Amino acid sequence: MLPAPRPWSRSPAARDLVLALLLTAVAAAPGTSGVWVELGELPVRPPDALGVALVLGQSLPLVLRRSHPAVCLALVGAAFAGHQALGYAPTAAGLGLHLALFAAGAHLRRHRRATAAAAAAGYLVLVVALRAVGSPAGVLELLTFLPVLAAFWAAGAWVRSRRGAQAALRAAEAAAAVAEERARIARELHDVVSHHVTAMVVQAEAMRFLVERQPERVAAGLGVIGETGRSAMTDLRDLLGALHGAGDPARDPAVGSLADLVDRGRAAGLSVDLRESGSATAGPAGVELAVYRVVQESLTNAVKHAPGAGTVVRVDRGPREVVVEVATTAVGRPRRGWARSGRGLVGLEERVGFVGGRFAAGPEPGGGFAVRAWIPSGAGRG
Repeated sequence: MLPAPRPWSRSPAARDLVLALLLTAVAAAPGTSGVWVELGELPVRPPDALGVALVLGQSLPLVLRRSHPAVCLALVGAAFAGHQALGYAPTAAGLGLHLALFAAGAHLRRHRRATAAAAAAGYLVLVVALRAVGSPAGVLELLTFLPVLAAFWAAGAWVRSRRGAQAALRAAEAAAAVAEERARIARELHDVVSHHVTAMVVQAEAMRFLVERQPERVAAGLGVIGETGRSAMTDLRDLLGALHGAGDPARDPAVGSLADLVDRGRAAGLSVDLRESGSATAGPAGVELAVYRVVQESLTNAVKHAPGAGTVVRVDRGPREVVVEVATTAVGRPRRGWARSGRGLVGLEERVGFVGGRFAAGPEPGGGFAVRAWIPSGAGRG
């Protein structure tokens, strides 16, 4: 689909054209001379075709003030100088120089210093020309107008710097939002994929030993692998749907019950004991997701790093916070070669911190490993 054409009123070129025509119309209005800029105090020269051309030269080039600010300033400045030096009656078109200077300060991208120096030199040439044609105004008196013109350039430059700062801020905010979203997606994918794939790998490894020793258990093991794979596909589908905005906004992706997590851990060879206390009412979505992910990642790590170990999962739902503890004893088979430390615990710390909680993980004094999280009950931020 082609984009809708930009309305005339919103086009910068259209607005500049309107400004130029408006300034021209005001300059042509009767009874307005004498209230505008007159530098040389020269005898008023009667209007003629050259005077009309110089008036138009101070207003119409403003249509270029955004697209070609240097050209606009050169044309307006030359017309302004000729109009003043020849002694024509002042008109509103003289304001075109102020607007051209402001536009140059705001929109000129290259050769800014050279353009500013050229504009100042051009004004000095005008001062010399006014004195040469007999202007009664003194040099110092004429030079006092130069800071006024410089102020319009400075005002445009300030607007330019503000616009640049705002653009940089928006770019930084957009980059931060993209980075945060990437981190969130990576966190979710890690939590979903790592848990299911670990369980499938453990079951597949067990099948190699059961084929000869206990072939009757192979069918059951393959069923567990198939069920785990289907659960992984369902969770990934829910997660991808949520990321694309097609999921149910009231449901967190890939989140089930803690009892299901415990059953999967047991199927993978862990001896897991689930102990829940406190209010049975589910908290905000973000809190429940954080609780689920802490238990999920902790059990996944236990399967990878301490297979066969005893694990206790405690979840205490208090009025102000949910305390989660997953402790694994030191008893277990040697660590598998494919199990390497990843960013699972780092991701958990980020997730718990995101909902305003605290996180700790490390070895226990008597052996084993424990993961603990304190999650505020009302801090659900999703």
